[in-house]
Amino acid sequence: MRTPRIKVDSALGEASYHCMSRTVNGERIFDDTAKEVLRKHLWAVADYCGVEVITYTVLENHFHVMVHVPRKTELSDAELLRRYEVLHPWPSRYRSARLEVIRKQLEANGAEAEKWRRRQHAMMGDLSPFMQLFKQGFSTWFNKSRNRFGTLWAGRFKSVLVEGPGPILRIMSAYVDLNCVRANLEADPKEYRFCGYAEAVAGNARARQGLSQVCAGEDWEQIQAAYRQTLFGAGSALRMKGGTIRSDAFAQVMAEGGKLAPPEVLRCRVRYFTEGAVLGSKAFVESHLAAYRRRTGGGEKTVPRPLPNWGDWGELSVLPAVRRPSTA
Repeated sequence: MRTPRIKVDSALGEASYHCMSRTVNGERIFDDTAKEVLRKHLWAVADYCGVEVITYTVLENHFHVMVHVPRKTELSDAELLRRYEVLHPWPSRYRSARLEVIRKQLEANGAEAEKWRRRQHAMMGDLSPFMQLFKQGFSTWFNKSRNRFGTLWAGRFKSVLVEGPGPILRIMSAYVDLNCVRANLEADPKEYRFCGYAEAVAGNARARQGLSQVCAGEDWEQIQAAYRQTLFGAGSALRMKGGTIRSDAFAQVMAEGGKLAPPEVLRCRVRYFTEGAVLGSKAFVESHLAAYRRRTGGGEKTVPRPLPNWGDWGELSVLPAVRRPSTA
């Protein structure tokens, strides 16, 4: 019997997610200009939606982003307007006129003002609207700038609910930053311009704030030292140029019943990190499975699965076979 497909509610309140989306047919169409625009757009949409970016990586045909979605809160009109302007930064006669109309409506505080407030709040504090705005906004720019039309992204985005704060969220963040290493683009993610860790090393305050959520420390030097320990550990003879583990070496270790250190496993593509529904301790996964059963009455035969015995994961478990959140 097939495992039931579990849909994780993207409006769970405070939660952390690993999200990923790929271009149609995996086409490698993002040059450095496109990556830079996508990077800037990510920060703008996150600011508007009130979503905290922990880290990210942009490659030629896909992106990964680790985000923390805080609980929804009521916002003042001044903050709603600030966020609205962040999402629509390009000046034009229409936008300036529209913003003036919105200000007057808010001052009048009538039905139109309340309707506008509800529309803005509906797009904030929720993963699905965040990803929808992010992907659609970038698609519009990309198609217009490349004289292109049609779908840019291959279907829905993938998302994995990740337990945090703690070591599991730090491992997942490192997995995201190490994408450039697994792709043999750089030996160290700090050298790859289009990832959160490189931005943090370069001094970006928002990127440093993101990584401070997964590594304890009173200042950036302490946070960076702790994060690099997760990225690289104490070194390994199994690594080859670019930091990737050779497949033959990996197979030999597994055949001999051995284990790899977490930094070594993070140099492999781990489908559980992108194809699961929930990732965390067994208790964390079970709690969300129980909530799903109460909400839907389904999934009675689904159980958390421990990750394969590759390394010292502790009790890290995954809930597989996710039905994706709403289309972005």
